[in-house]
Amino acid sequence: MADSSNSKLFDNNTGILPKDACVVIVRTEWNAAIVDKLEEGCKKILDQQGIRSKLITVPGAVEIPFGIKCYWDAVHNGDDRPHAFIALGCVLRGDTPHFDYVCKAVTDGILQLNLSLPVPSIFGVLTVDTQQQADERIGGKHGHKGEEAAITALKMIALQQSFKK
Repeated sequence: MADSSNSKLFDNNTGILPKDACVVIVRTEWNAAIVDKLEEGCKKILDQQGIRSKLITVPGAVEIPFGIKCYWDAVHNGDDRPHAFIALGCVLRGDTPHFDYVCKAVTDGILQLNLSLPVPSIFGVLTVDTQQQADERIGGKHGHKGEEAAITALKMIALQQSFKK
C-alpha cells in the first residue's frame, strides 16, 4: 500500500522557482467537504512557498480536464499563464459502475493534458471506496494528498525550469 512515509516527496528541495510562478487549482463541487480539505492543504503549501494560485471550480471530476484545457487556451499567451495545474476532486465508490467510468475518464483526461500542454497537470483526485479512506488522505494516516499535490506541482515546475538552463 502506498504510504507517504515510503516517499521522499516531502524533501522539498526545489531550488529557486520563478518569481511570478502561478498554479491554477481546478476543483470539483462534488464531495465538497473532502475537496475543501484538499484545497486547504494545497493552498497552505503554495502560500508557504510564496506561489500565487488561482482557483477554478467545475461541477465534477469528469469536467476537470475540460476546465484545465479551457483555462490554458484562454490565457496561455498572456501574463496570467500558469506554470502548473492541480486537479482536486474526490470520487467515492457507489453501487454502480459509474465510479469506474468517472475514475478512468478523469485519469485519462489528466494524462492527455500532461502529454499535450507544456505545463504539468498534477493528479490530486482521490478515488476511494469509503468516506474513511478519504478522511485518511486529508490529514489522516495516509498523509494529506492536497499538500502532496502542491509539493508535486512545485517539483515539476522546478524540473521544467532546470531544462531551460
